[in-house]
Amino acid sequence: MRYTNPIVKGFYPDPSVCEADGIFYLACSSFQYFPGVPLFQSTDLVNWTQIGHALTRKSQVMLDKVNSSGGVFAPTLRFHEGRFYMVTNNNTTQENFYVYTDDIHGEWSGPITVDQGGIDPSLLFDDGHVYFISNGADEHGVGSVIQCEIDIRTGRKLTPSKPIWQGSGGRYLESPHMYHIGDTYYLVAAKGGTEYGHMVTYAVSDNAWGPFRNYPHNPVLTNRNKAPGIIQGIGHGDLIRTADGAWFLLTLGFRQIHKWQPYHHLGREVFLTPVFFDKDGWFHAGADGTTEHSYEIDGDFPQLYKNLYTFENTSWDLDWIYLRHPHMNNYTLENNRLTLRGSDITLDVADSPTFLGIRQRDFDMTVSVNVEYKPSVISDSSATMTQGEAGLTLYMDELQHYDIYVTNSDSGYEAVLKLNIGNIKHMQTIVPLENRTTRLVIESDSLEYHFYLVSGAENPQKIKLGSAYTKYLSSEVAGGFTGVVIGLYAVGECTAVFDDFSCEYHNPA
Repeated sequence: MRYTNPIVKGFYPDPSVCEADGIFYLACSSFQYFPGVPLFQSTDLVNWTQIGHALTRKSQVMLDKVNSSGGVFAPTLRFHEGRFYMVTNNNTTQENFYVYTDDIHGEWSGPITVDQGGIDPSLLFDDGHVYFISNGADEHGVGSVIQCEIDIRTGRKLTPSKPIWQGSGGRYLESPHMYHIGDTYYLVAAKGGTEYGHMVTYAVSDNAWGPFRNYPHNPVLTNRNKAPGIIQGIGHGDLIRTADGAWFLLTLGFRQIHKWQPYHHLGREVFLTPVFFDKDGWFHAGADGTTEHSYEIDGDFPQLYKNLYTFENTSWDLDWIYLRHPHMNNYTLENNRLTLRGSDITLDVADSPTFLGIRQRDFDMTVSVNVEYKPSVISDSSATMTQGEAGLTLYMDELQHYDIYVTNSDSGYEAVLKLNIGNIKHMQTIVPLENRTTRLVIESDSLEYHFYLVSGAENPQKIKLGSAYTKYLSSEVAGGFTGVVIGLYAVGECTAVFDDFSCEYHNPA
């Protein structure tokens, strides 16, 4: 059968994969969003279903007022002797830690910290030993993969941390994973930064402590010179083998908005590339060391896409995410309705506004929702009301987001389109409303978002409020490591009721 990349769409970066009892499991980064570290399962490596999160309790991870693209960095997911382990890094607190569970569909343990620096930690279980691996630097400040042995029950180091490999050239050595395959240890890592120079490299040894010999044709996988190509940024790979002996690399990558416009706003996504071992034990990835849009692999199963997301067919616990640790007294989650109570925390600060979001997964989409906006009444006698806002946001971070919302002024209710790009906050359009209930609509392609409202009870009219370029919500403009999240939000002393939410993707291949 032929599958197409990406296999998991939208802001799901830094994939790590393991296998347990014939099922594949996947974990991805979550940064400032909560719950942390989304988890998926699959029987074929192509179709993935989200099953939960590893970090679901405030006690497991500190996210209070963390900077955007701070918080939870690249996880590694491993399975050993009936137990799952997820090791990760809180880049804001500079803490490496892991959690574990015997039931991946259930709750995970509290965090166990390891006294080793760097980011992108990984674990190797090997012949009674547990190796803890991360990036870092040697005694001369040269970037290196750092390793120690730990007691997996306590996280206590059993050996000093030691540099074992300095990579194959290029900046930003990160994302180390080690595998013991046959008699050989394979140390796989990323280089070049998680942008257009990203790549997968590796080295081999007959000992977990090295010395390591570089693969002669490093990088083994990269799209850095694949132009003009939509798929870029391939790297941060994790190896996995299927039951029939086929090998694959799961990597992150991204789709730029146009072959001649190097911007990406959907975030870093999950890509799957076949791997082949030669007679000398070296592995090679893809047909030519690059990741293609599609591949023919063994198997007879369809690749399934979900094109429509609604309140009814999504789960509040799986599909939807909060900014940092939410104040749950401001949320009422029902089967087909969401009630949000605003606070004085806005979308423009690194905090936890009243916000519930779902990742944007493809370029061409239509998002719509009914919103009933209810400002608080200050004085019953004069019907004086507070002012707030509630609506839809396309959220990259606190400096880059496009908002379409309902508010009130002295003259009545209004719909507003506000564009936030860096320190520029522009009220693009203000349209008076007949009442406080309206339908907000966003339509998009790869290059632009278009904003509308549908107003009027008897003769509803679709009124365009304006358009905005997608590229200003891209990582190339905003910086950071996340992607656009479609958010429902409320700010100020108000309550908002949302219903009939729909996010439909067109041409999702």
